[in-house]
Amino acid sequence: MTSYSLIKVGNDYVVQADHQCILKVASRRRAAQLISEALGLLNAKAAAEGSAETPAEPSLQRETPKVP
Repeated sequence: MTSYSLIKVGNDYVVQADHQCILKVASRRRAAQLISEALGLLNAKAAAEGSAETPAEPSLQRETPKVP
């Protein structure tokens, strides 16, 4: 999981992901909002990938039809 942080550089705020600068914005509130949105998207992606890995089992066992 990626760790996000927020640092102030001069009058701007820099968003970091795993200690790498990825975004510079003027508002601290906007930077925090972007981090929150990124985490939500990553969590949704992880949940979708987790459910895609489990194969769907048929709810009923079907018999092979007999041809007369």
